Parts: sequence; C-alpha cells; structure tokens
Amino acid sequence: MNQPTEDPAIFIDSFDYPLPDERIAKFPLSKRDGSKLLVYKNHNISESKFANIADFLPENSLLVYNNTRVIQARLVFYKHTGARIEVFCLEPLTPSDYTLALGETKECIWKCMVGNLKKWKEGSLTKSLNIDGKACTFSAEWIASEENTHSIQFKWDNQEIHFAEILEYAGELPIPPYLHRDTEESDKTSYQTVYSKIKGSVAAPTAGLHFTPEVFATLKSKQIETEELTLHVGAGTFQPVKTDTIQEHHMHTEVISVHKSTIEQLLRKTGNIIAVGTTSVRTLESLYCIGIQLDKNTDSSQQLKVMQWEPYEQSQEISTEKALQNILNYLDKNNLKTLLASTQIMIKPGYQFRLVKGIITNFHQPKSTLLLLVSAFVGDNWMELYDYALANDFRFLSYGDSSLLLK
Repeated sequence: MNQPTEDPAIFIDSFDYPLPDERIAKFPLSKRDGSKLLVYKNHNISESKFANIADFLPENSLLVYNNTRVIQARLVFYKHTGARIEVFCLEPLTPSDYTLALGETKECIWKCMVGNLKKWKEGSLTKSLNIDGKACTFSAEWIASEENTHSIQFKWDNQEIHFAEILEYAGELPIPPYLHRDTEESDKTSYQTVYSKIKGSVAAPTAGLHFTPEVFATLKSKQIETEELTLHVGAGTFQPVKTDTIQEHHMHTEVISVHKSTIEQLLRKTGNIIAVGTTSVRTLESLYCIGIQLDKNTDSSQQLKVMQWEPYEQSQEISTEKALQNILNYLDKNNLKTLLASTQIMIKPGYQFRLVKGIITNFHQPKSTLLLLVSAFVGDNWMELYDYALANDFRFLSYGDSSLLLK
C-alpha cells in the first residue's frame, strides 16, 4: 500500500544524530532496574532510576507490556568444504502459526536470512544432533528467494523431537548486530524480559528488560495495573531505514495476539494506557485500525491485517471506545477468546495516537523507524531528549537506559 502522494515527503536524514560506539551498551547492568530513567513530562526533562518508575506514572495508569520470548533463531551449518553458512529464522511459513511451527516433529518451512549464501548454491545442509539422548539428522534446504529473504525447509528424522527443541539445542540467541560481539551464555537470560513466555521473537522488546519483580511489586502497591499482549518482534524492527524518504520504506509484517480480557481492560482504562516499548505501541495502535475495519464488516472469514499506511488513509473516524467495542463484538460473534492479526503499521510524525498516552522505551538507533515513532509522540523535542541523554551519560540501544515519555 503506497503512501498518499499529497503527503509531504519525510527525509530520513532529519532523524540522524551522532552516536559514538562507546555510548552503545554492549552488556546489560548487573541489576536490571538500576538503569537510568529519563522522564519527559509537560515538556520538562528529569532524571531518575528505573526502579523508581512508579513514582512518575499518572494515577490510574494501565501498563501494557509485550510477553513475547526470543527464540534461539540463528542456526549455523558447515558444508563439507568447511564453508560456514548461517541461517537466521525470521518467521514461519508452513505452518505459518508460531505455536504449530515450533511444535512440528518432522519438517517446517521458515522465512530466513542466510549468511554466505553464495557458498550454498544447491543441496541440503545437514548436521547430527543429540538432544537429551534423542538423536537425529537435521537438514536445511533452500526453496526460494524474495528480495533479501529466503524460504528454507527444515527436516529431521526423529518425530520425538519438536522444532522448538532443535532451536533451543542447536540455535544461538540472535543478539543485535550493533553489539559487535558473539552471543554469550549470560545473554540467554539478560536478553529476555522477566515476563517473557510466548516463543516467537527474533529480537527482544527491549524496554521491558528493565523490569524486575521488585518493580512490579511497587507498581502493585501504588494500584497501577498491568496487562500483557503479544507481538513477535521481527528483525526488521531494529534495522535503520535505507531509503531517502520514509514513504519509500517497506515495513515488515509482525504477528499480534491480544486476549479478549485485555481488550476489555483497555476499554475500561481508555485515556490511561502506558505502553511498555514500541512493540506494545504498534500493537495497541493497530487495534484502532482493526476496530475501524470491523466497523464495516464483522465477517469471521475476514483476514485482519493492518497495512503500512492504513492509519493515514482511513476516511472514517470513530472513537477509541467504539473501535475496541467493535473488536469485542467480533470476538463474541465468532466465539473467540483471542484476537489474532498482523500489522505493518508505520508510525511517523503526524500520526494521531488513539490508545497510547505514555511510552516506556529505550534510546534508539539513528534513522530507525523506532526513532520515527518517538518523534511522532513527542514531536521535534526528540532531539532535545537525545541531546540530554548523550550529554548525561545515558547508555543507548538494546542493553541501554530507558525513558518515560508522557503526553
């Protein structure tokens, strides 16, 4: 779906800033909630520790976080020539459902990125595995290519083994490439949120990495409620925009899942919703678009997908409450307990936020769609926030410090 031609071009160079490599946090702090917290409220900047975040949240806030869990999606094979081939699983194709694909016991097809593809022109890559006493021969075969991704078929010859077990045993946790280091054993814990449980992401929802049981206890003591949803984070989330203008950039598709009870709580708490991370923002704001789709059609056969520029092309205006109620009506009509959909939503300057009134988020890469989202929320003041963070020794990117942005 193309951006409307009358929309003024937004040049990605306007969202650049100098980020020295030494400001990128290569490892997390030993205590998650010991990270610094920049608070932006009423156009004022203050500074604290993440452990104190409950002190800055408005009364009656509802914190919504993403419970996705990062899978060990990077698989390494070696050809008989010694050539190293790296296969990075992005999302399942056959079956396309994450739970079904991870539960397969014979074969599955995934969309992947492949390193050193030129050395893998034909044939299968194989490796022998022994997982808790269960042996198998595991193979990968190239099927097709689309732009810079590839359809790879995985097969193995022991039906007692699930694909999730193969990834857990043979895969590596895919920490971001800008850390410029290999994955370490500690990353298996530190690159997961304490509340992660639904396997499917290839990158962590990093704003959530700061939370601890102690932070949740403090939130509860202050009567701040929490809800969870699921968006499986794709590799494209953290990649810088490569085109000159935002209009030329193609957003990747991500799968979202939201329980009916969560949508009911969102409806009760409209006006008080704080999103933990940009992935939660994209999920919550996608709900409004879905609510508009369902305002016209509640047919159960409808494929619920939010296209990249859909928020800017919708001529219909309905209230946030009406949009959420439309989703609940759809779930009731089709006897569903969970909303399943996909989204390509692009949140850029000029976007009108419908559900989200505050964002907890880290400090993002220059020229990234995540920085565009922050700019859409705080306006041109994003530069003031980032200048402050750079001048006051904040740590940047996935393992870095955090911010609380309030309207």
